[in-house]
Amino acid sequence: MNHQTRLTAGKLLGCALALHAAIASAQTTPYPSRLIQLIAQQPPGSQSEAISRVWADCASRELGQPIVTLNKPGANGVLATNFLKSQPADGYNVMTVGMSQMTITPYIYKQLPYNPQKDFAGITVLSTSPLLLVASVSSGIKQYSDIATAAKKAAGGIDFGSPGKGSPAHLLTAGVAQQLKVESTHVPFVGEGAAVTALMGGQIQIMTVTSGTAAPLIKDGRMIPLAIYTETRDKAFPQVPTILELTGSKEMALPGWLALVAKAGTPPDVLKRLGDVTAKCVASEAYNTRMEAINAVPVKSSPADVKLWTDRYTAVFKPLIERLDLAE
Repeated sequence: MNHQTRLTAGKLLGCALALHAAIASAQTTPYPSRLIQLIAQQPPGSQSEAISRVWADCASRELGQPIVTLNKPGANGVLATNFLKSQPADGYNVMTVGMSQMTITPYIYKQLPYNPQKDFAGITVLSTSPLLLVASVSSGIKQYSDIATAAKKAAGGIDFGSPGKGSPAHLLTAGVAQQLKVESTHVPFVGEGAAVTALMGGQIQIMTVTSGTAAPLIKDGRMIPLAIYTETRDKAFPQVPTILELTGSKEMALPGWLALVAKAGTPPDVLKRLGDVTAKCVASEAYNTRMEAINAVPVKSSPADVKLWTDRYTAVFKPLIERLDLAE
């Protein structure tokens, strides 16, 4: 072996040893060892984004690493999902998703943009919060049965709004119109805030809103509560009848929920660490107080619950999407 060959062999051996050391170090470095990015699929000011930030604050303290919230709104969660799929499956990018992203959006498109059962690794269901059917003050609608009366009086029936085509608000309100057998026109807006502004301005008559948005506006008399999409009355809205009371059917008794997921393929020990940290947060009085302030109820949950909730809601929304011919 000549001198040049020995040098080359020595360099190769040195590189191999360095690579081995780097791999060994990466394998033994406890998670997390650096900043975590939490992807939120809704814009700032939305209830799901607020829930995301409450979780991030608590989990960051428990993990000893910063968690930065990255807003990726648009296309009912498709933009956020595609971003997560482009990142390594290492637990340093996680995402909060709701029933829209897990049980509606995938079926709004004839070409499935992602598969919620295969592309995500469930960590935990973070929280639930009821959704309410409300009416504008100017509509004259005071109770659920008044919707049918108002629809018969107006050319084209009732106008209802939502944060966008294929949102839970769209499907649930369309389901109400279908249940009442009334003609209706869906008016999509960009985000819940714009739709609520239109409702209060009398441009639309009814819509489905998150409880966090509805609570202060109902209290101030700026919108009229008609129904809550639950099986039992909610302590925050005791005067509002449930959709089960009004229709006799549990099908639309579907409170909103938010789950924490990672990219499929994320190591099980990382998923467990995030789940354990969330359980500690849920056991914290301060965490529960912050959640209650935004009308969210923390959930004691496991990774399996993400699939259970997804399956239950898909069984309702997928047929409804087909009946309404919403796929594009």
